[in-house]
Amino acid sequence: MKAQLRKQMKATLAAMPPELAAAKSRAACEALIALPEYQKAQAVMLYLPMPQEVDTTGIILHAWQHGKTVLAPKVGWSQRHMLAIEIHSLDDGVVQGEFGLREPADGSPWPVEQIDLICVPALAFDRKGNRLGRGGGFYDRFLAEPNAKAVTCGLGFAEQLLDDLPTHHHDRPVDLLVTDKDVLRFTSSLTPGPATDSR
Repeated sequence: MKAQLRKQMKATLAAMPPELAAAKSRAACEALIALPEYQKAQAVMLYLPMPQEVDTTGIILHAWQHGKTVLAPKVGWSQRHMLAIEIHSLDDGVVQGEFGLREPADGSPWPVEQIDLICVPALAFDRKGNRLGRGGGFYDRFLAEPNAKAVTCGLGFAEQLLDDLPTHHHDRPVDLLVTDKDVLRFTSSLTPGPATDSR
């Protein structure tokens, strides 16, 4: 079931014209930046986008401009785990790793308990906060760390929002989801209260 869904979603995303994907990415990034959860966060973990993913560049640049610490995931393929590494540039110190993933070349892992917001990619999300990843389980394991306190925010195109997804016991849902059309909250403790920012 998951394998078939992955195939379908990859085809849907591949068929999206680049200019449409760029416009949708801008809309999704603007919606995420407006969230009180983002506004209050000091350390944010943002994936470096692959083709057919929402481009997080706008969020990363905004975060730097507003004095936030920007972290990016670095995958340890042999250890099957992921680390959060601080980045200061989208070019310097960023390399293309396995499967085309852009990631920090090196750096000391940021303590997971000091991350305020984690932006989570996926091939699909559903209306309960479940996500369909690419099958590696790296985010599921990272989010399951006992010291993790961050708000988890799925980021995707509206086309990636489905009514329901198959799940397994180890799958970690997100607290909220942002697309170019919707902001959905799945955790009752999250309330869209007043945002604070250092501007």
